[in-house]
This record gives sequence, C-alpha cells and structure tokens, in this order.
Amino acid sequence: MSEPLLKVENLVQHFPVSRSYTVKAVNGVSFEIYPGETYGLVGESGSGKTTIGRSIIRLYAPTGGRITFQGRDITGRMSRDTRGMLRTDMQMIFQDPMASLNPRKKVGDIIGEGLDIHHRFSSRKEREEKISGLLRKVGLSPEHAARYPHQFSGGQRQRVGIARALIMNPKLIIADECISALDVSIQAQVVNLMKDIQQETQCAYLFIAHDLSMVKYISDRIGVLHLGYLVESGTKEEIFDNPIHPYTKSLLSAIPHPNPVVEKQRTAISYNYAASGIDYTAGTAHLVDGTHTVLATDEEFAAWTR
Repeated sequence: MSEPLLKVENLVQHFPVSRSYTVKAVNGVSFEIYPGETYGLVGESGSGKTTIGRSIIRLYAPTGGRITFQGRDITGRMSRDTRGMLRTDMQMIFQDPMASLNPRKKVGDIIGEGLDIHHRFSSRKEREEKISGLLRKVGLSPEHAARYPHQFSGGQRQRVGIARALIMNPKLIIADECISALDVSIQAQVVNLMKDIQQETQCAYLFIAHDLSMVKYISDRIGVLHLGYLVESGTKEEIFDNPIHPYTKSLLSAIPHPNPVVEKQRTAISYNYAASGIDYTAGTAHLVDGTHTVLATDEEFAAWTR
C-alpha cells in the first residue's frame, strides 16, 4: 500500500459559544485516505461530518490534532508554498449548490476563478478551452459558461460545483453531501459522473453523506461518525457484512429494502446513546480484522465480538 495522501490524527474541533459553554463538534477523529480511493464518512445530522471536511480543507482552524496532506503538516500556520499546494491540490464540493455559487458571476468565471488566482493559463484562449472542456466532461455545454447560476436546475448547479472543484486537477476532493439536495435519478447521474472522473484523473474523495446505500456504492472504505466520535471504520464489506458497534447496526437496520416481502420483515434497531451505558470518552480503537476498527472499552469490545 502506498503512502496516505491525507492523514488525520486525533482531530479535535471545538467552538466556544460563551465563557461557560463550548460546542464539542469533533473529538479525536483519526483516519487515512490513500491516492485514488474513496473514503465515505457517514452519520446522522449533527454528528460532525461537515465540520471534519471544513477542518481538513482549513476553512476552520483545528482545535487539536494533526492533519498531514501529501506529507506536509497543514494543521497550524502554513508557509506560502504549503498554502498554495493546499489551495490547488485539495478542493471541496459544497452541500448546497446554489448557496456556494456566486449569483453575480457567470458560470465560466466561477469555474475559472481558480485558474485566475493561481495563474494556470498562458492565454485567454487556453483558459476558455479548459473551461469548455470541463463543462463537457461534467455533462454541460460550453455555451452554459455565459449563464448565471439561477438559470440552472439543482443537478446542473451541482455539476458546475464539480467542475469548479476539478479545474485545478486536485489530488483530493471533499464532497460534502453533494447529492443530498438532488432528486434520486439526478443523484445517480452525479455519483456515476464522480466515479468516471475518479477513474480518469485518479483523484481521491472524502465522500460525506448520510445515505448509506450511496456510500456503499461509491466508497472503498467507510467511517461511521456519531456525536463527533469515529465509532467504527473499515472497508465497505467489513462495515456492511460485519457491523460491530450498536450505532452502526442501528444505521444499517434503517436502510429500506426494495423487495416488499423482505421490507415487511425488516426491523429497525433503535439506539439511544444516553441510555446505552456506552461512554465514548473511555473507549479506544480496537482492531477487529484487516482494517476494521471499533471504538469501545475492553469490556464492550469483548461483549460485542463474543
């Protein structure tokens, strides 16, 4: 296995609200992403998924821990060279395609903004050719470059967001619930587009979502997040075929089945952290098998794997 493209070690992200209250969004999360793979991060709303993505790309300054990208520490103050590497080699696709696109700019200028800032073209013609080629790649027409974001549908706007992320030819793309606001048929188109682009460019994805079926389809490895803690991590086969943590079992039991006969017999497992007696702060990462790890105390791990 090659060296990890991204290495997150004990990432902590807290937000002080007042002198006496702090929102502890992320607590000691660790994982790695290798070149060309997709790491799926799943969990319920408010579990800290988006915060992790924004901390990695340094929209937030991490409270604690260490983030290493392409062998360089990007946690604290960065040199100009490191900051330039981060801004070009890591990009983000945001959850709301309308809110993340400047309504006063044309699509061509939105997509080409990275080229303008980092001077990645030698002539106006080369800039236009790059933008037109990328619009074709994401399933849009070069003529769309002259339109404004409000003139597109939700799925088309998300394609513009993908094109904006791809224009710098990044090594890592953080996809923050980029399909949650789309129709199911459009979701499939966008995810298939992302897979095709990954095969062509060999970029890696941090795919943040709460749709477990879609995460299983696109991801190589999966991390399960709850209340800011990474409670279980492993390959998609390890997570879906042999879930260990009660929260993971609860998530998987909630997936509806397309077969109505099986769906009638499906029983959703409820999970209440407050009543479960589980203390995430006391748990440590236990290796189950291969890359499969689960957050638990020694007693909990012994009981769950018995």
